[in-house]
Amino acid sequence: MGTGPIRTALKVDFGRPAQKQPYFHNRWHPDIPAVGKIAPGEIVKVECVDCSGGQIKNDDCADDARDCDLTQPHYLSGPFEIKGADPGDVLVVEIQDVQPFEDRPWGFTAVFDRHNGGGFLDDHYPRAAKGELTATKAIWDFEGIFCSSRHIPHVRFPGLIHPGIMGCAPSAGVLAEWNRRESELVAASAPGRVVALLPQPENVHAGSASEDLKARIGREGARTIPGRPEHGGNCDIKNLSRGSKTYLPVHVPGAKFSVGDLHFSQGDGEISFCGAIEMAGIITFKFGLMKGGIQDLDMKSPIFCPGPVEPHFSPSRMLTFEGFSVDETGRQHYMDVTVAYRQTCLRVIEYLRRFGYSGEQIYLLLSCAPVQGHVAGIVDIPNACTTMGIPMDIFDFDISPGAPIPELDMGSCAYTSDRR
Repeated sequence: MGTGPIRTALKVDFGRPAQKQPYFHNRWHPDIPAVGKIAPGEIVKVECVDCSGGQIKNDDCADDARDCDLTQPHYLSGPFEIKGADPGDVLVVEIQDVQPFEDRPWGFTAVFDRHNGGGFLDDHYPRAAKGELTATKAIWDFEGIFCSSRHIPHVRFPGLIHPGIMGCAPSAGVLAEWNRRESELVAASAPGRVVALLPQPENVHAGSASEDLKARIGREGARTIPGRPEHGGNCDIKNLSRGSKTYLPVHVPGAKFSVGDLHFSQGDGEISFCGAIEMAGIITFKFGLMKGGIQDLDMKSPIFCPGPVEPHFSPSRMLTFEGFSVDETGRQHYMDVTVAYRQTCLRVIEYLRRFGYSGEQIYLLLSCAPVQGHVAGIVDIPNACTTMGIPMDIFDFDISPGAPIPELDMGSCAYTSDRR
């Protein structure tokens, strides 16, 4: 006997701005009102807008990426009360499916200006005249499990669709700890360097909260940009896809679970910041509870089990590049994995530019294609070593070392109107 249709626990209205819809929020705070209830064992669908809340359009101009208001993201669907969840429990989140909307089969990848979000390689891309803001983007079209882009030709690959953000609401104590340590980091850092995003009242969205509560959430609420150990959040782990199970600590009655920032595909590191293939879509969940699970598991941060659905590329067809903790100026760093991975990314860009792509096109591609990033060595002082593997078969021409350079039109990513 069938179980009947799957309930849609939250539905998006694309005719209204995300800011006007009471089923979203863009800050973490324990007092954001729940939008509905879900029982453990129940299967539900949850609809999500893209990370920008619809600011980025399907066109060939990157003005929208340049002008994207980063006080707004992310618009998360929720929070949902999970029946029977208590502080100290662990919420088991099984992702059964993630899909784009049938009438919106596209997504975007963007590189923001270093003064507006930036990215891992913002000292290099996007290139701009002094004092000017600029940005680039690529639009991706979906064909079933595959995607391709008019802005990065001769590339096609299957997506590993997943949410960038899942988490339960922090308690008042956890939220205070976030704000304490991030404020201390800001205070101890060099002036002018953005090292953390503290509570920002501008453009706060707190669902159906009253104006007084919304104002307080704006003053206290944590930004959704970083992931945090106590609850997960914006971890951007590409393997949290169909069939995966994630174990999340519960800090408030009902858990107050939220989700958003759906990705059609992502490379390890999501290096360009808005670097996955961002999309609006529908995610299907089944929830479970481990009563007292935080203590039983001695849990300090979430854990997960990947699902069985994943694109497979032959290891022998992965072209892998190495990077070390010596930066592009020749300065030696001590066991710095961040420096090493940045150098790895630059080595890939230098290599693929030989085929006619621009640096911005490759940067966008590495952010969203199924590249594999690894820490190869962190024991051999002074150089950490990292690697990035590129699946050669995502290209429709041979990129292996020694292959002839084909004469192909590599087109262009979308630039701002003053750069086209």
